[in-house]
Amino acid sequence: MIDIVILGGGNVAYHLTNALLKNDAVHVVQVYNRSLEKISCFKNNTSITDNLSDLKEADIYILAVSDNAISTLSSALKFKNKLVVHISGSMAMDELKSGSKKGVFYLLQSFSKERKIDFSNVPVCIEAETEKDLHLLETLAKSMSKNCYRINSYQRKSLHVAAVFVNNFVNHLYHIGHEICEQNKVPFEILLPLILETANKITTLSPLEAQTGPAKRNDTKTIEKHLAMLPKTQQEIYTLLTKSIQNTYGEKL
Repeated sequence: MIDIVILGGGNVAYHLTNALLKNDAVHVVQVYNRSLEKISCFKNNTSITDNLSDLKEADIYILAVSDNAISTLSSALKFKNKLVVHISGSMAMDELKSGSKKGVFYLLQSFSKERKIDFSNVPVCIEAETEKDLHLLETLAKSMSKNCYRINSYQRKSLHVAAVFVNNFVNHLYHIGHEICEQNKVPFEILLPLILETANKITTLSPLEAQTGPAKRNDTKTIEKHLAMLPKTQQEIYTLLTKSIQNTYGEKL
């Protein structure tokens, strides 16, 4: 059994702690956060603390904190010869400053506190300084998920950038679509089957093959009509994406 201490009280820390508490291969010996109130929901299941000096012995210390907090928090850990990992997609393993053994345990998923996560399908990207530590992280990852990948810091940063495009930016476009529907008194739910089909399609086709729409067809009349309906900011986004699609498929505005 792997003994784990989790440091953090945000969305990812919340979901990760809940998942590991139910994992028979893992013993969550403690959860740390500066605010005990944020982690009080775990007090009946494990030890909680707001004091770094009171951290218990563990095989892995998981820093489930914001990118900006990794360096400061890790440098405050005074123990040696322990495996300390962060969960960031964009920060290098060397961001850890604890003087202990280093690693990364990156969960490639979008986390909202109110929405449950099925960790069995969440890709886990791991990195460590030694094969022994990498094997330990791999054992932990495979106890949670069917998808475990050995990814170095540069690859992980690239993956994180790609994830911003396919997740964060796409969700913002959903928001714009939602606004357009609301402004014109059209139910947004009408678009849901289209959204789901688009997502499902790229499980069997490459995104390049799956592209459809007026930009790919170079349907200038439709594009002009759409632009005439939109306010300036949305026009700029529409035009930028249209040009990108047309450049990809060899057409120009």
